[in-house]
Amino acid sequence: MQDLGLDAYRFSISWPWLIPDGRGEMNLKGLEYYNNLIDELIQHGIQPHVTIYHFDLPQSLQDEYNGLLSPRFIDDYTMYVDTCFKSFGDRVKHWVTINKPNVETLGGFDSGTWPPQCCSHPFGRNCTGGNSMTEPYIAAHHLLLAHASTVSLYRNKYQASQKGHIGITILTGWYALATNASQDVVAAIRMNDFHIGWFMHPLVYRDYPPVMKIRVGARLPNVTVEQSKKLSRSFDFIGLNHYAIFPMVADGTAFNLKQRDYFADRGVANPTKYILEGQNEYAPWALGEQLEHVKLKYGNPAIIIHESG
Repeated sequence: MQDLGLDAYRFSISWPWLIPDGRGEMNLKGLEYYNNLIDELIQHGIQPHVTIYHFDLPQSLQDEYNGLLSPRFIDDYTMYVDTCFKSFGDRVKHWVTINKPNVETLGGFDSGTWPPQCCSHPFGRNCTGGNSMTEPYIAAHHLLLAHASTVSLYRNKYQASQKGHIGITILTGWYALATNASQDVVAAIRMNDFHIGWFMHPLVYRDYPPVMKIRVGARLPNVTVEQSKKLSRSFDFIGLNHYAIFPMVADGTAFNLKQRDYFADRGVANPTKYILEGQNEYAPWALGEQLEHVKLKYGNPAIIIHESG
């Protein structure tokens, strides 16, 4: 990396590797590994950009209380994060609390394609338990509150002395118009609110996007007054992972179903050819459009591009 002239390296700390049981005793080999990695990077003039949680909840916490579906996750996560700040914060100046929470929740609790593989028919595949209609929203809510708890901990206990910055990284994509029809224009706007606004709106405006509250209804967790205060501006920067352009087509039939998951709630559908024939488009201008959207919609936050392609 030094020979390439790189001045930053992004990596993730594995919670189970550092604290195998989720809380309690540390794995000293894991601690040694991350200390050595960070020291080596700094020795070569490379800034470590550290993601604290990246899809790897300790199995013991999943077994004990269903992981992200329980508010107990928030306290255990905050204790784990405290260990990271104490152990590495003297050298790490860029922290990401959670990587792509808008992906983990859908893969783990709606389609069931990712751990813990929770889902319900007819929305997921090979479902052995779960509720695709409610659990993605519950898991996302607890991830948001865990993020806010982490930022509060860092700002109150560590930031003044460690002088670092903390944020969250969200998967984005540019949701373009498949046609100029008014319903597709609205669908593209709605998709941005469901996919990006799901997390950005609470962090900037203290609650979920109005369109989500209307379309999801009582299945969307309520944000209390106290929670909204903690969520508000709980970031120093926003990380974006940006890849493809997704042409949006309105799907008016999905919203009329008696049983709906996230994908039906959002009421959009990609044209079949883009999925089946792999015709997603990749272009630099789409990242520019995405950045402009985040700038105008969410008050021009500091941005770090963590993934693109």
